[in-house]
Amino acid sequence: MTFTARPLRLATTESGFDAALAARLHWSADTDKAVEQAVEGILADVQARGDAAVLEYTRRFDMQAASMGELELKPAELKAAFDSLPSKQREALESAAQRVRSYHVAQRKASGESWSYREADGTLLGQKVTPLDRVGIYVPGGKAAYPSSVLMNAIPAHVAGVGEIIMVVPTPRGEKNPLVLAAAHVAGVTRAFTIGGAQAVAALAYGTATVPRVDKITGPGNAYVASAKRRVFGQVGIDMIAGPSEILVLADGSTPADWVAMDLFSQAEHDELAQSILLSPDAKYIEAVQAAIDRLLPELPRAEIIAKSLNGRGALIHTRSMEEACEISNRIAPEHLEIASADPHRWEPLLRHAGAIFLGAYTSESLGDYCAGPNHVLPTSTTARFSSPLGVYDFQKRSSLIEVSEAGAQSLGVVAAELAYGEGLHAHARAAELRLKR
Repeated sequence: MTFTARPLRLATTESGFDAALAARLHWSADTDKAVEQAVEGILADVQARGDAAVLEYTRRFDMQAASMGELELKPAELKAAFDSLPSKQREALESAAQRVRSYHVAQRKASGESWSYREADGTLLGQKVTPLDRVGIYVPGGKAAYPSSVLMNAIPAHVAGVGEIIMVVPTPRGEKNPLVLAAAHVAGVTRAFTIGGAQAVAALAYGTATVPRVDKITGPGNAYVASAKRRVFGQVGIDMIAGPSEILVLADGSTPADWVAMDLFSQAEHDELAQSILLSPDAKYIEAVQAAIDRLLPELPRAEIIAKSLNGRGALIHTRSMEEACEISNRIAPEHLEIASADPHRWEPLLRHAGAIFLGAYTSESLGDYCAGPNHVLPTSTTARFSSPLGVYDFQKRSSLIEVSEAGAQSLGVVAAELAYGEGLHAHARAAELRLKR
């Protein structure tokens, strides 16, 4: 069967452009009531019955497991999975893990260290940075397996100094992906369980006799997982609620059209709701990219998914200039932003909102997904306006350090007491005044 892809064609000079772009960008994170009701029931059941409920739902949804003991992957099984891989896969996995680790070590050094300073009167002020004790990472399973998600979630937690990293991954019908298990071995996962869905989120959030309670849950999942993460937030921390994958390419016409077409495909193949957008001031180049789409699409195994994604949510947009393309990109705030330009550093300063920025023709987004080093867990659905990629900082917390000297208490106490009386909080004021010399 032949599939055709015709992304929406827009031009910024057309009347109604803003409305058309807004309609194409629209995606609702709301889940339907049936999902919400099902998730609410699962969470409550796991909180009440623990392991028994987790086991029941795993049998129902994944058709596996005779006991909770069978759901835990032992370290020896993870190591065996790694050893069983072809040598090229082992080397690729280790190379990617090394690069991801190096990047996050640099990130920790840049922003994740404790600091303090003393004032002239001896008062010490500062910040103490400490890792979380235990985190849970959710790794999607089922239709596809994502060893890269294991690396991107577990390694920054490991670099941050997290004491225990608990992985959950669904294995429908008991089918375990060796690359996922091997990635857990390479990334330093402490314990791993073959459970998924809302029941896995509940087990991590509330704890059971078998699954330990964590302090934070990270990692993507389906609508049930997203709904469950929303509901347990407050009991535990979460990273974000991820929407469909996105790519936006800013192109000046200097990058081969085939390369850009394939980059658009690279996100469209995730699922039908993924979004791929091209912005370019070169009308002939846009035509060349469309021709490349027509020519290359039939070659790909996931052509049907790509076609549905591009037809339903894709766009090829003709802009007045690269400057205007940058302005529109900031409005969209994409998850992945490629600058397919002969001079990407000219345009990068104009770009304020993106999960990750890929500079130059040779920097395909797929390199960032797997092995460049920076994290591939990124904000979607315009949340890059206020959110950041997953990083070491997500697995740390900060405590303020305050040590006021006797001399410092004399000046600070007067200020604090005055403000406290102004707020009507007399005990606050008296606590400061008791330390003043008479």
